[in-house]
Amino acid sequence: MCLMMLILKRYHCAGINCLAYLNGSAFSTSDYLFSGSRDGTLKRWELNNGDASFSATFESHVDWVNDAIIVGERLVSCSSDTTLKVWNCFSEGACTRTLRQHSDYVICLAAAEKNSNIVASGGLGGEVFIWDIDAALAPVAKSVDAKEDEVPNGNSGPALTTLYNVNSSSNIASSNGQTHGYSPITAKGHKDSVYALAMNDTGTLLVSGGTEKVVRVWDPRTGSKKMKLRGHTDNIRTLLLDSTGRYCLSGSSDSMIRLWDLGQQRCVHSYAVHTDSVWALATTPSFGHVYSGGRDQSVYLTDLSTRESVLLCTNEYPILQLSLQDDTIWVATTDSSVYGWPAEGRTPQKVFEKGGSFLAGNLSFSRARASLEGSAPVPVYKESSIVIPGVPAIIQHEIMNNRRHVLTKDTAGSVKLWEITRGAVIEDFGKVSFEDKKKELFEMVSIPAWFTMDARLGCLSVHLDTPQCFSAEIYAVDLNVSGAQEDLKINLAQETLRGLLVHWSKRKQKSNSHGLSNGDSSSGKDVLSKDSPRSRSEVDDGTENHATHVLPSFEFSTVSPPSIITEGSSGGPWRKRITDLDGTEGDLPWWCVDCVTHNRYPKENTKCGFYLHPAEGSPAPNITQGKLSAPRILRIHKVANYVVEKLVLDKPLDGGSDSTFAMGLSSGQSQPSALDSSSRIGLKLWQKLKPCVEILCNNQVLSQEMSLATVRTYIWKKPEDLILHYRVVQSR
Repeated sequence: MCLMMLILKRYHCAGINCLAYLNGSAFSTSDYLFSGSRDGTLKRWELNNGDASFSATFESHVDWVNDAIIVGERLVSCSSDTTLKVWNCFSEGACTRTLRQHSDYVICLAAAEKNSNIVASGGLGGEVFIWDIDAALAPVAKSVDAKEDEVPNGNSGPALTTLYNVNSSSNIASSNGQTHGYSPITAKGHKDSVYALAMNDTGTLLVSGGTEKVVRVWDPRTGSKKMKLRGHTDNIRTLLLDSTGRYCLSGSSDSMIRLWDLGQQRCVHSYAVHTDSVWALATTPSFGHVYSGGRDQSVYLTDLSTRESVLLCTNEYPILQLSLQDDTIWVATTDSSVYGWPAEGRTPQKVFEKGGSFLAGNLSFSRARASLEGSAPVPVYKESSIVIPGVPAIIQHEIMNNRRHVLTKDTAGSVKLWEITRGAVIEDFGKVSFEDKKKELFEMVSIPAWFTMDARLGCLSVHLDTPQCFSAEIYAVDLNVSGAQEDLKINLAQETLRGLLVHWSKRKQKSNSHGLSNGDSSSGKDVLSKDSPRSRSEVDDGTENHATHVLPSFEFSTVSPPSIITEGSSGGPWRKRITDLDGTEGDLPWWCVDCVTHNRYPKENTKCGFYLHPAEGSPAPNITQGKLSAPRILRIHKVANYVVEKLVLDKPLDGGSDSTFAMGLSSGQSQPSALDSSSRIGLKLWQKLKPCVEILCNNQVLSQEMSLATVRTYIWKKPEDLILHYRVVQSR
């Protein structure tokens, strides 16, 4: 079971796949625009007087959000995580239900405007389902005792198949796409991926299209086939139906827009206005004009009757979806920003009056040929009227050798250095060479790889899995921990988990009158003496406060908190901001809970075995007779101290911390008894003076600050046990 940390910002940080406009006149004083992104979130923007302000984040999906539609006062979204999610449009972002039926990515949705409980979904599995949202969400009374099974995914429901909500009488209700007898209607017939759906206002007609290059027509009330329309020569990517269900518009990767008369079951017009794939369509309310966009980064306005077309605007990125709001056309692209362009949606003829129109061809190559001949149209509008800015997506990253810092490059070309244990940027280098900066920041240190990482959601996604994540330790002094003893060790994963789950821990403690467990000793730890090497969990105060005490180097922002994604107890993933964890989440990974609340975690092998011999030609005697063992993070100056103490006293002094206790001799060698002051009579001269010792590996003098792991990785470079040598260079 894996835990994933997402380092997100308030704004989108990846391409915008979908838009949904809500006219607020019937519900509130403002209009709203919803955007769904490849960063896995939806966001609500309040529209007032030509301005858009952030209103809420809807976070529960664990992969790309591919489409979203408004259904009454509900927002329904679908994702590459194979789920549909239902939200209250005016909530603060809590998911009210998760619907699971698809076997692969869910790509598209459609709804009946006048029948606000019917929604259709389609995806890469070739499946098309028609949902009665009211029936799918209908509560079923259940005992309040079930509350302990609620899941932490931003809603009051379990992460997988059983989902809960609280009705007006405060009882817990349970339902999902397959429980209490409800299953969606299946429209069977697609043999391959479905990319586009559309439904008429009354919900009596559904059209679908995809990689089969045909438009299929269904009766959504039964899932039965009505007809199949052929004409496109490539994937169908977008579909629209007029309110009556008579006319259908389709856009395809063959660069064509086609108008179909479903009554006549044929294509009545073809429009060649684009030079590449058509991915998005939006029509005026009368269905007389269509706005289209796609891979060629252009938005065209076309009169469906006269075939007159005009280039409305061009963008810097391919266009994924369009949403018309009165006189503004909202444009979603592969960029993380949303753009609003003038559109004259109420009176589109005004756009044509500005000049630059042309007659749309009816063959797919006609528009491309015209462009090649130098007759490419000039856009009517040069600048968008409004921009909802996003954050540039991270497109390149490199985990630095210290395993705490990550170097990134984003789509704007900016190179930044992140501290993973805080989820924060610690330095912005601007637009510099990523490779040059990586070389400049190189450190000759060796720390085990305790996490993996990707940036497929546009942000840094840090993956932790047990037991590998607990393999990395560093000394507290290297983190500038105030008052820390020299030999105090910090487990990076344990402290990171404490930082991530501190809000969960505090709220759990508050909700449990008996408090948390008082923290058991870590299993398998070394025997301790007052001067022996210790980890933070071993020297903790032993009270319930250990889970809520976070070191500064592991404090995460509460303004832009990261989110965690983890598998639910039944195998389904859920996602939540760390500040929204309320302590009731029952299916956090057991090993995370054990680590944070009980100081227990798997003890990975953090030791390094090595041999220690006098350097060739050195008069110093051999002080060991077997293989030694010490923490991988032990510094060379500790090895040198060990040698000095052995040379002077014939054994290490009691109190040498890591150099004495953790560096245990092999079991075959006995330890000599302690020497008192009288036993020093007769020592050799070099034993009476404290010698200065150098440690070597492969005939190279080692830096005193190197760790054993670093020496093994960068100097020794062999699979065999490490061999070190020592020599006395002077006596003090």
